[in-house]
Amino acid sequence: MQAISFHIDCLAVHEGHFYRNVVRMPLAQPIPGLPRTVEVVKTEEKGSDVNLAVHLVNDACENAFDVALVISNDSDLAEAIRIAKGKGKAVGVANPSADPKVQMNAELRNAASFTRRIESKHLRLSQLPQAFPEIRIKKPADW
Repeated sequence: MQAISFHIDCLAVHEGHFYRNVVRMPLAQPIPGLPRTVEVVKTEEKGSDVNLAVHLVNDACENAFDVALVISNDSDLAEAIRIAKGKGKAVGVANPSADPKVQMNAELRNAASFTRRIESKHLRLSQLPQAFPEIRIKKPADW
């Protein structure tokens, strides 16, 4: 996010956080006589959906945009989209999965003013430059 923020002055980045914990989880198919649970490393993302929802609603109330595009497939954002639309704003939703088999969440689709599907070709064409020497950032090779 630092690279895109560096090149777009009006962009504000509001990130969530990733937490990684060792937790005990039940096995889907336990074997009789053996433990029914195992320890796993669980990674959870926290805050991004709430941050996005709060800023979307606030920006709609502040009349800070005409049209918003939410890139997510998280149904937790549907109510924020409905509220922003209730303030007279058009809010579209784009499914971030380039896989055409991954359908947009129905609740998001119903809440949106319009929807879009992001295709693999769109992702390729929207890549940032290979490097940003002025801030010492390089794009990972697997992008």
